[in-house]
Order: sequence, then structure tokens, then C-alpha cells
Amino acid sequence: MKKIGIIICARYKDCGGGKCFRALRERRGAFSIYPAEEPVEIIGYSTCGGCPGGNVEYVPAEMKKNGAAVIHLATGLVVGYPPCPNIRRFKTFIETQFGIPVVIGTHPVPLKYWEAHRRLPFWDEANMREIAGQLLDEDRDVMEAYN
Repeated sequence: MKKIGIIICARYKDCGGGKCFRALRERRGAFSIYPAEEPVEIIGYSTCGGCPGGNVEYVPAEMKKNGAAVIHLATGLVVGYPPCPNIRRFKTFIETQFGIPVVIGTHPVPLKYWEAHRRLPFWDEANMREIAGQLLDEDRDVMEAYN
């Protein structure tokens, strides 16, 4: 069984995780890397702690104790406005400090967010497609279903 931790942006601390859990069930967005027949378990779900990400020093340790094989940095860190300025640092720190692979993203980028972000210069300036491109690899209908 693949054990997964999810870290979300603190701006969305009240998020119930519905899109993330749905995407995991459907193997959409960043969860498309897991075969449908592979059992998965969410072993932790927490915020980054707010800018600049204080929980990123501690939450991965708890997730690792609970058997996390991978940690996902939620899609909200990518498409929240503005995108998380620390997302690359979070990935590097977690992988280096805890030896756990980090995947950028969870659910597909909702179409309404993509339509707004693709017109804004920061998406290209921050080279977000490089780290989050797989979140855009869904059909338009799927992205719209995640609005």
C-alpha cells in the first residue's frame, strides 16, 4: 500500500480536501502516477503553517513516522494567487531533510483558475508549467469538473 502525505497552503487551512481526495480516488491530476489497482492511504494532511512555511520543518517528520512514501504539495500552492513563492524550496527541503520524494500537486488545476492564470505574466516568469505541468494534462472537461 502506498502511503501519502498532503501539505496544503495555509491560506486554505479550512479546506476539507474534497478535490484532493476525489482526484486520488479518480487517479487524476498528480495522483495519475498511481495505478488504479494500487491501494493508497492518506496518512497525513496539514498546512504548510503559513508563509514562510514553518510546518515544513515538522509535518514531514510526522508523516514519515506514519509511513509516508511520498508527500504531495497540494494544487492550491500552485494555483492560489499568488502561487506559493516557496514551493521549490519546500520540495528541496523535504526531499533532502527527510528523504521522502515530493510531488507537486494533487487534483487537476480547475479550469477557472487555469483560464485566469495563463493570462498572468507570473505563470511564465515563475516557470510554473515546469513544476506543475502534469496538473494541466487533463482534458478540458475534467478541469472544468474540478471548478
